[in-house]
Amino acid sequence: MATTTLLSKHAVAEGTMAFTFAKPTGFESVAGQFIDITLVNPPETDAEGNTRAFSIVSAPQEDAITITTRMRDTAFKRVLGNMEPGTEVEISDAMGSFTLHKNVDKAAIFLMGGVGITPTMGILRDAIAKQLPHKLFLFYSNRRPEDSAYLEELKSMGSKNPHYTFIGTMTEMDKSAQPWDGETGYITADMVKKHVSDDIRASAIWYVSGPPAMVKAMRTVMTELGVDEDNVKTEEFSGY
Repeated sequence: MATTTLLSKHAVAEGTMAFTFAKPTGFESVAGQFIDITLVNPPETDAEGNTRAFSIVSAPQEDAITITTRMRDTAFKRVLGNMEPGTEVEISDAMGSFTLHKNVDKAAIFLMGGVGITPTMGILRDAIAKQLPHKLFLFYSNRRPEDSAYLEELKSMGSKNPHYTFIGTMTEMDKSAQPWDGETGYITADMVKKHVSDDIRASAIWYVSGPPAMVKAMRTVMTELGVDEDNVKTEEFSGY
């Protein structure tokens, strides 16, 4: 564990906040990994304790570490949300294997839901920084544009990475005050077929991240598409 301080925080969608911390000397990570954050002498706590895991949304090349989370009404999230810049926390080394595969001949197909976008943000930002040649397809499902963290950045990444395709979809546009001209409804096998050709899908590596129910639903979609389980990486996000 290393001690670091909060540099800044800001909203990235309704009910979703990003927190940026100073990068400790010697800290290294691979895009897509996560860290444990431990609160130091928090004013309140609960049975879950003072440590939580968060994906790193910043690219490894950046000089700070950013995490993003839904702000729920729990002791940990209340303390985090009220934290002022300069507050100390402890962070672990980077962990996890939800990282981009090395073989550039295989496309990466991301099936993401809600705040499950967080590990993929680091991967996509890293791909731009390194000018990686991998074909990247991002399917990103949310209820409404208002709930969609980093939506504008994700939509515009194609201007910086010619190998990247964004497919956003909204499931509750009847409750939105914002316009949307992308897909609607949940991610389905037919939606994937519409945007990714058979030959690319056949050899692709698949990445699924989101709430447990969403991950389960995407497993069904991949089964319909005939995806080999050996070509799938998953990460589940539970609320805390």
